[in-house]
Amino acid sequence: MICVHSNCSLVDEQSTGARCVPPGSVPLTALRHVGRKSVPQTQPHKARPGLTLFAACLGFVVVILDVSVVNVAIKALGADFGGSLSGLEWVINGYTLTFAAFLLTAGAMGDRYDPRRIFMAGFALFAVTSLACGAAFSLVALVTARVAQGVGAAMIVPSSLSIVNTNFPDPAERTRAVSLWAAAGGLALALGPVVGGLLVDSLGWRSIFYVNVPIAAVGIALVRAYARPAPARDASVRRSLDLPGQLLAVVGLGAFTGAIVEANAQGWSSATVLTCLAVCLVALIGFLAVERRSGDPMLPLHLFGRGVFSSTSLIGALLNFAFYGLIFVFSLFFQQVWDYSPIGAGLAFLPMTAAIMIANLSCGPLVKRYGARTVMITGNSLAVVGYLATVPVVDSGAYAQMIAQFVVAGFGLGLVVPSMTNAMLGSVDPANAGIASGVLNASRQLGGLIGVAVMGLLVGQATSDHFLSGLRAALLCAVVALAIGAVLSAVGLRRRQATTATASVTTEAEPEPALKTADAR
Repeated sequence: MICVHSNCSLVDEQSTGARCVPPGSVPLTALRHVGRKSVPQTQPHKARPGLTLFAACLGFVVVILDVSVVNVAIKALGADFGGSLSGLEWVINGYTLTFAAFLLTAGAMGDRYDPRRIFMAGFALFAVTSLACGAAFSLVALVTARVAQGVGAAMIVPSSLSIVNTNFPDPAERTRAVSLWAAAGGLALALGPVVGGLLVDSLGWRSIFYVNVPIAAVGIALVRAYARPAPARDASVRRSLDLPGQLLAVVGLGAFTGAIVEANAQGWSSATVLTCLAVCLVALIGFLAVERRSGDPMLPLHLFGRGVFSSTSLIGALLNFAFYGLIFVFSLFFQQVWDYSPIGAGLAFLPMTAAIMIANLSCGPLVKRYGARTVMITGNSLAVVGYLATVPVVDSGAYAQMIAQFVVAGFGLGLVVPSMTNAMLGSVDPANAGIASGVLNASRQLGGLIGVAVMGLLVGQATSDHFLSGLRAALLCAVVALAIGAVLSAVGLRRRQATTATASVTTEAEPEPALKTADAR
């Protein structure tokens, strides 16, 4: 079972590949333990895997909720703080920025230290920053807190996966546990806008952040009391923390985000935007130089020499560009143009998110039968058809005329993500599987960040006369992005490459039928 959203990806190295795996934005520290020397430890007397899994699910759920619930609070935030559309974009993109930038380092921290400690520290940071978000007295204070909250999110998700892996040593039990963990994320994605709408309507926008605090307290307490410690690891094979690379990644992504967000308010020729672009370029050059020379880089550049790896990274960015960007502009559209309440806007997204979950459940058998390549081409094509068919009806004033399109697009997106994740992980050796997953998640978060900024730039202020034409342009941008994704799926996942990748996974994993990573028929 898969969470299409956001932010997660896991393949259990000891279980069969015949399941789709949860994708989205998440380095899998557990996968990096394959082949490592470890010292078995006595299980603590209080170890309770079920409660530990519940705690890990709580962490994953709040991370995804804090992406989706904020979209339906945009109108309320604008009413309280005022500010431009670019300021409201920073509330979403500030979180996404640090989440994407710190994913790989958070994965390395989980390798280097006990993931229980990383999980508890990340959840504590998430709770404190959620409290700061709820108490924010200005838009600047809220954005600052959201930026810090993204760091906590990056710490939570990969460590939660490692905790699940450690606490379920039996392969069959671990597979079920991972499926439940993924299902929790999928449920959070589907219900996030609805929950956010209910909270905003009944208790105000601050409640969407305050609700995280007691959830974090429960999660921390359960992991502290019942989670098994990770096996002792050989210090000689621990991953280092690539601090120079991490610093340059944050600076580069931050400058890039600043450029595309502020271009909405100041224009591309403004001094602020040009300075941000220059800083981004310098940071990118420095990052590539540092990673090329590092003995243990946070991003091994040689992996991009593999066609499947580079293609799926770009497909993930394009998919989230379309999905996150349209969620943002349609939230504005439903609430400020069609005058929906927050709960009404949340319910309007339910057909799409429900279709995503259904597609997740259908993906495993489809990939097993037809191969990831065929499923990815089909999924991208369905999403193209769904969003393209939405263009003529956005000015109809009738929501019923776009329900079918949302369902088709959502089902297509739900097919792409799990099959894409399997294709990427099948293209690398097990020692690099965690890094590959982290790269895919980071690229998806970056794509979503760009999507929100670019589509926000297209629509301008929701009260402007050209909002509808901007919304059509945003839909067409999404269609083009997903069409490119379909082409990359066909070209980048060639049969010969896919067969090699699948063979590599099969020979190094358990001797069970492996999930096809591309169409070998």
